Amino acid sequence: MTTPELTPKQRRVLEFVRAYASEHGYPPSLREIAEALGLRSHSSAQDYIDALMRKGALERSAQHRGLRLPAVETPSADYRLLPLVGRVAAGSPILSEGNIEAQFAVAGNLFRPRADFLLRVVGASMREVGILDGDLIAVHRTPTADDGRIVVARLDDEITVKRLRHAGDRLLLLPENPDFSPIEVDPRRTDSFAIEGVYVGVIRQGEP
Repeated sequence: MTTPELTPKQRRVLEFVRAYASEHGYPPSLREIAEALGLRSHSSAQDYIDALMRKGALERSAQHRGLRLPAVETPSADYRLLPLVGRVAAGSPILSEGNIEAQFAVAGNLFRPRADFLLRVVGASMREVGILDGDLIAVHRTPTADDGRIVVARLDDEITVKRLRHAGDRLLLLPENPDFSPIEVDPRRTDSFAIEGVYVGVIRQGEP
């Protein structure tokens, strides 16, 4: 008998449980599931867990934090919890606790180099390379980037996603949409400009 197909929300809960257990060595609590995934209450998390158990995607033992994956499941890749960065507070590091909206479980081998965080895209300036408004982009954290890479950069406490070009002693941040203009940056102004990471992939949000 095959396992019934999971809904997108059920799949998201299952991936979080799998990633949390892989990272910590034990499964998450209902509170941790609800907080990480933005569920309204512990009872909402319990409803998802009950549905996953009915479908055979999760099992429960008698011990504390007794959720477990079925013994027949042998994942081919480890899962990591990646923080989703929302609006970044002025002057704060991009991964400050107050900037993190949620955590997503992502297969560890999905992106190369490995992603360190996710960023929600606002606007259409990178439309021509398939990065759309509302997408989640995966970012490898690094303070430097090669010419031509798509980077996540901080400009005067605003975060932007653009293609990096070197132009003599200055840098250009290029959009991939003719409706937007390039941004010229003086890299010596370290107080107002910094590269936060390089783009390594996109997650299209077709589900909550």
